[in-house]
Amino acid sequence: MSELVPGGNLPLPGGVLSVQVPGPFDVSALITDDSGKVRGDTDFVFYNQPSAPGAHLQGHTLTVDPSRLRTGATRVTVVVSAAEPATPLGSLPAPTLLVAGPGGRLIARFAPPRPGQETVLLLAEIYRRGSGWKLRALGQGYADGLAGLARDFGVEVTEDSATTAAPQAGFGAAPASPFPASQRPATAPHRPSTAPPAPPPTPPRPPTAPRRPTAPRRPTAAPPAPPSAPRHPSSAASIPAPDPDGFLGLVNPARARAGSPPVSLDARLASAARAHASAMAAAGQLGVEGPGGVSVYQRVTATGFTYVTVGEHLVSGPRTPAEFVDYCLRSQEPSRTLHDPAFTHAGLGYVTGGRSGDTYWTALWARPLTPQELARTAADVVDLTNRERAGAGLPTLAVDPILTTAAQAHSADMIARAFYSHTSPDGSQPWDRAASAGSTRRSIGENIACGQRSPAEVVEGWMNSPGHRANILKPTFTHIGVGFAGGGAAGTYWTQLFGA
Repeated sequence: MSELVPGGNLPLPGGVLSVQVPGPFDVSALITDDSGKVRGDTDFVFYNQPSAPGAHLQGHTLTVDPSRLRTGATRVTVVVSAAEPATPLGSLPAPTLLVAGPGGRLIARFAPPRPGQETVLLLAEIYRRGSGWKLRALGQGYADGLAGLARDFGVEVTEDSATTAAPQAGFGAAPASPFPASQRPATAPHRPSTAPPAPPPTPPRPPTAPRRPTAPRRPTAAPPAPPSAPRHPSSAASIPAPDPDGFLGLVNPARARAGSPPVSLDARLASAARAHASAMAAAGQLGVEGPGGVSVYQRVTATGFTYVTVGEHLVSGPRTPAEFVDYCLRSQEPSRTLHDPAFTHAGLGYVTGGRSGDTYWTALWARPLTPQELARTAADVVDLTNRERAGAGLPTLAVDPILTTAAQAHSADMIARAFYSHTSPDGSQPWDRAASAGSTRRSIGENIACGQRSPAEVVEGWMNSPGHRANILKPTFTHIGVGFAGGGAAGTYWTQLFGA
């Protein structure tokens, strides 16, 4: 292992890299070309937008596969900030960067000089040199926080009422744009000794600032009708699967000890798990997204299983189901997923072979989506949002069925057309979609997010982001609609639409 000093360089091995910064920090990454400037929203990876081509964030761990970065990308800059926004890094334990190569072997450690009043620190950059990649230790801090970072990396910045600068990326919201704040990572476990963790929730996009359109422009195509119930009517009914490996006998006693109800095997989840394990074995690496660009969540919904929440274990190495479950129980995040009381169904798949000859495992956990679950999920988001408003002395928001229709359509559309933005592929904006659904409200605001596994998680993420928080706590908003859809690249897509 190499101990790096500021400015120090280290050639990197080929394959997937694992970058960790333990402690009370948020890890982020900026993906740039030789100009050192970001190209757009998708060049940010942070707690609210945890996945980009070739880069995935889960908890304190960022995994980078240089061979799969977007076209033209030549640099990934690793950024750290305090999990509590605006906290000077000098008041926290000194951040330490740990970099592991394929197989989990630690190859570099970097402990920068202790920061002072800086709130954002560039720790290191992974950059291309010729046909290979290298690691450079940085240790550059910004006393002006995200504003300084945005200035240097070409990020468009807006400021909210509290004058907190926020780059345009991540959690979608109609007002000022937000940047990383802490949030629980995705449930896919990372096994450092073998491969990268599954990507974490994609961030809520910067809020779209509330707008009062004098004559709302209608989109060229009306948004798709929102699915008030699962597209596959049978998805709520379990399709039993055989259990030749005794998987339930291994996991349900562990769930019982944690006070969680048992899960049952579903044939569709098992089929998706086998397909994903096979894809990982063929590629010789772990990942939520297979080499063909198909995510494990897309494999689930392709079987006809629609869900309101989902989790996954992606692991390589264990030789038997017992070893696999034992690994999951011994690791913090995988154990949390296995014990999660929200899950009612599971599926297991594993394949031995591929490039390495290892056994690749995929375990899927889910709760089926029903009209009742969809209504409950939306109601929980509204309730949590109104609790935040009540705590700020603001009146509660009333549910507007028209805003709900537009919000639900947008969540479903982001999955159907594979995009994540306030601007639809046809160019329509939140106010356009609200008007197309029949709304006559004068002011519209929107928050979006993806990857969060529960209403509590998504509302917490929005509240930790200045722009989204501003939408939630905007005094003049009187009504709200919430949309949710499962599937796509990130697994879950959320929309809040506000009106006045």
